[in-house]
Amino acid sequence: MLPVFVLINSEPGKAWKIADSGKKIKNVKMAYAVTGIFDILVYAELAHMKELQGLIAQIHSIDGVSSTRTAIAIPPRIENID
Repeated sequence: MLPVFVLINSEPGKAWKIADSGKKIKNVKMAYAVTGIFDILVYAELAHMKELQGLIAQIHSIDGVSSTRTAIAIPPRIENID
């Protein structure tokens, strides 16, 4: 699985609605209204990188989403073992 975090900025007063809508998107495991620079944090697990475009498109289609930033978790570095 490919762990993906989507950080969302929203229009004022819409963070909770966006988080609730985000939870209904396929492969989304968690979505929360949060404090800080971003308003909503979405966590999804994708089987393939090619699913990312669809995930982002669905998030952008939610009323009140103004911008997103995506962070894709990378696997731990594998060292050569002698």
